[in-house]
Amino acid sequence: MNWDPRSLPSQTGKTFVVTGAGRGVGYFVAEQLATAGARVILTTRGETTALDLIRSRVPGAAIEHVTLELGSLASIKQAAADLAALGPIDVLINNAGKTGGSRKRETTADGLEIMVGTNAYGPFALTALLFPSITGRIINLGSLSTRLAKADLSDFEQSRGKYSVSRAYAYSKHGVHAFALELDRRLRASGSGIRSILAHPGFALDGNASARPGITDRNSAGQRFVERLLRPVAHGKDRGAWPVVRAAIDPDAAGGQFYGPSRSVTGPPVLTKPVPQSADPAFGAEFWRLAEQATGVSFEV
Repeated sequence: MNWDPRSLPSQTGKTFVVTGAGRGVGYFVAEQLATAGARVILTTRGETTALDLIRSRVPGAAIEHVTLELGSLASIKQAAADLAALGPIDVLINNAGKTGGSRKRETTADGLEIMVGTNAYGPFALTALLFPSITGRIINLGSLSTRLAKADLSDFEQSRGKYSVSRAYAYSKHGVHAFALELDRRLRASGSGIRSILAHPGFALDGNASARPGITDRNSAGQRFVERLLRPVAHGKDRGAWPVVRAAIDPDAAGGQFYGPSRSVTGPPVLTKPVPQSADPAFGAEFWRLAEQATGVSFEV
C-alpha cells in the first residue's frame, strides 16, 4: 500500500508496548502511536518525562508506564509480570537497548557482556515471558551495524581475546536480527498468527529531530550542533521512528520482513534486507540456543 508516515491509520482499541520509550526513537514511536489513537504502555528505567510530554501533546492519550532495565533479568521478569497484568498486548516493540559503552568489557547485573546481554538477550527474555499475552506482532529493532562486522557465535560475548565495544554492538544487533527472523520461522511452523518483523531507524539523531523538551535536548549544545551538521546524511529520531511504526501497524506488513529508510540511512520507510549471516536459519537456531542458555528462560513458540 502507499504508506504516509504523517497520516497513520487509526489504532484506536489497540495496545502497544514500547520499550525504551523515555527518549530517542522509542519516544517518537510512542508519541506517533498515541497520536493515532493507540493505548501505549511505555517502559523506561524509571523516568516519566516522556509520559507527561505525550499527554501534553496528545490530549486524551491513553498512556501507561512500567519500569524496565534490560540489563537485569530480575527487572525483566518483574516488568513482564507487570505488563501481563495490564491485559492483552497487540504489539510488542522491542526498542530499548544500549548504543555506546566503555572500551573495557563490562557486564550486566547477571554477568553477561553488556551489549549482547542488554540488546539481544534482554529482548529475547522479555518476549519469551510476555509471549502468552501477545496477540498481534513482535517488532525488534535492527541496525546497519550488522554490515560492518561478522558475528562469532563461538565467542558471542567476547570473553576471549581483545574486546571491542563497537564489535559488541554489531554482535548484539546480529543477535536481534537472528532472533526476529528465527522467531518468524518458528511462528510460521507452529501455525501462529503472530508476526515477527524487523525495523531499523537508519542514521537518526536527536539534533535533527523536532524539538521535544526533556527528550531531544539532553545532549550538550556542542553535540547538538555537530548533529545538525550531519543533516545531509542523517535524519531526526522522529523520522527514525517511521520504519518501526510502519512495521508495527501497516496492515500489509508480513512476518519476516525488514523495514528501514529508503536511502539506507534516511528517507521514508520501505522494505529492506538483512545481511545474509544473521538471516541464516542455522545462525538463528544457534542464537536461540545461546539466548536460552544465557538467560535461563525457555521460549517455546
